[in-house]
Amino acid sequence: MAEVEVYWHEHAVSREEKEKLNGNKGCVLWFTGLSGSGKSTVANIVDHKLHELGKRSFVLDGDNVRHNLNASPKILSEKHSEEFSKRFGLGFSAQDREENIRRIGAVAKLFAESGTIAITAFISPYRADRDNVRAMNQGDFFEVYVATPLEVCEQRDPKGLYKKARAGELKGFTGIDDPYEAPLTPELTIDGSKATPDELGDQVVAFLKEKGVI
Repeated sequence: MAEVEVYWHEHAVSREEKEKLNGNKGCVLWFTGLSGSGKSTVANIVDHKLHELGKRSFVLDGDNVRHNLNASPKILSEKHSEEFSKRFGLGFSAQDREENIRRIGAVAKLFAESGTIAITAFISPYRADRDNVRAMNQGDFFEVYVATPLEVCEQRDPKGLYKKARAGELKGFTGIDDPYEAPLTPELTIDGSKATPDELGDQVVAFLKEKGVI
């Protein structure tokens, strides 16, 4: 089958016009950190604070996206054929995690171009994958490293995953038997062990003001 050529279509309403209407610039606010570090909690608090300020934002959460756009073969098999599920479903191998982050980076880019503050909360353990998203969103990407220590994340263990990983029941778990590559030069670093989620949310909002996003 011959390859079909595709073309980029310019929008009738410019990004600048959308940002003016929204009252904020579009960007990607990328939260990364270990499981249990507080990424999703802080991301949603920031979303709420921005909403109260009348700004446009949307949270792309790792678990939520794994239920639809990047669903696992097991989840997809409930509604689709086995062949479809194996072909398009994403697991947690290094290759699947890379594709998971690539897709989210592309979706976040669309949000940013619409004048929306795209807030993502993903472990995104590999530095190269995050750098690829940064390159995809040139000038619009802010990496927020939630640098909560591993021992604190294990103490919290909200989903019981660390316990299973330590017991050998869960293989390839980030921080235990799979690596987490911390950011080298994140735009913002916050520590979930040294402040409340609400205080961390205030730090992020202050950062956005400093950068002229809001």
